[in-house]
Amino acid sequence: MGDAFRVFVGALPEVCPRDAGRMVLTADAGGRCEVFTWDASTRTARQVTDRPGGTVHHAVDADAYVWWFDEDADGVGRWWFEPFDGGCRLPGLPGAPAGSPRGLAVTADGTVAAAVATRQGGTSLLVGRRGRVPREVLRTAGPARLGGITPEGDLVALATASDGDATVVVVTPSGRVLAALPRFDSADGPDEAAHPGEPGKRGGPGGRFWCRGFSPLRGRRELLLVHELEDRYQLATWTPHHGLAVHAWCRFDTEITASWYPDTDEVLVRQERHGRSLLHRVSLRDRARRVVPTPAGSLLDAAPRPGGGLHYLWTDAAHPPVPRSTDGIALPEPGPLPHVPGRHTDLWTPTPHGPVHTFLSLPGETAGGSAPGAGHPASGDSDAYADGAVGGPWPTVFLVHGGPADHDRDAYDATVHSLVASGYAVARVNYRGSTGYGPRWRRAFGADVGHAQVDDLAAVRADLVRRGLADDRATALWGVSWGAYLVLLALGSRPRTWQAGIAVKPVADWVSAHRLTTPALRALDVRWFGGTPEEVPERYSRSSPLTYASAVRAPLLLVGAEKDVKCPPEQIRSYTAALTAAGVAHEQLWLDTGHDGYDGAAHVAVLRRSLTFLHTCLPAPAADTPSRPPAPSGGPRPR
Repeated sequence: MGDAFRVFVGALPEVCPRDAGRMVLTADAGGRCEVFTWDASTRTARQVTDRPGGTVHHAVDADAYVWWFDEDADGVGRWWFEPFDGGCRLPGLPGAPAGSPRGLAVTADGTVAAAVATRQGGTSLLVGRRGRVPREVLRTAGPARLGGITPEGDLVALATASDGDATVVVVTPSGRVLAALPRFDSADGPDEAAHPGEPGKRGGPGGRFWCRGFSPLRGRRELLLVHELEDRYQLATWTPHHGLAVHAWCRFDTEITASWYPDTDEVLVRQERHGRSLLHRVSLRDRARRVVPTPAGSLLDAAPRPGGGLHYLWTDAAHPPVPRSTDGIALPEPGPLPHVPGRHTDLWTPTPHGPVHTFLSLPGETAGGSAPGAGHPASGDSDAYADGAVGGPWPTVFLVHGGPADHDRDAYDATVHSLVASGYAVARVNYRGSTGYGPRWRRAFGADVGHAQVDDLAAVRADLVRRGLADDRATALWGVSWGAYLVLLALGSRPRTWQAGIAVKPVADWVSAHRLTTPALRALDVRWFGGTPEEVPERYSRSSPLTYASAVRAPLLLVGAEKDVKCPPEQIRSYTAALTAAGVAHEQLWLDTGHDGYDGAAHVAVLRRSLTFLHTCLPAPAADTPSRPPAPSGGPRPR
């Protein structure tokens, strides 16, 4: 294999702590996501895994052993490892129970810490030696993630997502609990255990904390945290001797993540602000911070390197992701990049609840690829396409992001590419509940689950029609997972607004979904709705697409996955049965996959079927349609 191949997911390679030129990453292997090694000195790659369902979870330790998680269609499996240059494959934690991966860390001396989600919905924290039977040092009843391990291996952090007052626990490898810190959530932010941001329980400094790992410097035993308050985020740290220290001077108005520099006590902060990324280098000791220059757009990943170097994965709407480094180390290249059609900008729609930000891609070409965006809500109609003077109106597809604690950004999207090349305008709306706009916007989720987001989508549609950009007779919704749920809710609750819909792996029947989904998502439902379906049936009914199925009038394509445990197929079938009973025309496509597949063939199949569906019910102007869809740039968006 040469030095050019497509990166499948939006993440940087993992770097060997003792040899910065040895890396492990996931990349495309004949349409599947698989694990590869990358040797920067020789610019060569080696494929490590070759599994029918693909492989995504991986790591590399200080001794250059490559780790990967061998999981089945339900996401259940075990860790394995082998030498960087190939050789015998061995179980990483032999004898450990099978489960779903929730984090892995390996110290320089081979001590391994791993969190594994159990089939019962709890989490097991395992500590041991590489290749030996581990010891379970802690078990939680609910979902959790590994928060980190000290370089000496003497402290391990587990960050849980329970409603209790002590939600991050620091333990020794013997299982002795050293600290139970107040109100922490998942180590990696929004996933199936995250939620859109209800106020945390109060205690200590108040707010919530997000665990970002122990300092890599030996002897420091310092845990890095992100502290979330009502209107801002700030850094915090914890040590066994001094406890919790909140660094209130280092605050940010929108969501951040943070990581230690590997050879100093400084921190790299990546801020997501209004759909674009900023980097900050912070010295907690000197109480100083500075912006690290990067091109305008989005950083899908960023990692500090020894000596002050930086690796990051950059993209914007007109350019597919490319890895960049400032330390001279060669990163794997993504291969020949396609020309991205369209004119890309962003605009703000005023609403009674605050301005709603939208990334807009229009058919056609402009010099330089991307058009300047509106930049800030105060800019009003000053953006390049405010009055529709450049053409239109166009048939418009609203790509609805999932999560819901996620956001669309100034970044390349293969689906946007295909739609714009086919003559459609594409709107990506960061409705209430989206990240990237501060805690208050994320918490503005609304009392009735889903309806605030549907209102925001409708407000942006009306704004685009008013501006002469969207064709009032030709607007469609397309979403995956939580985004697909909003598609169904919008089509049923506002049947005269939309002309077509595509829902891929949706929540279609809240009551049935609650009964059949994972324990983590059931707990999330209870937090959103304020109880179970038996306790608050009217709330589930009001927010369930099933309630409005008979009102749907627009053509609808439903895509389900037979092995989906997050948005189970049974609840989609109960919705399609209601459509059939009401005489509502619809199409169905069923995949033999789970919710989060690593095989690009399923993604391409959905893309092709969806484009055909749109061409039938929402004809677009003549355009240069690509002979085949571009390769997917990442996996499905989470619920």
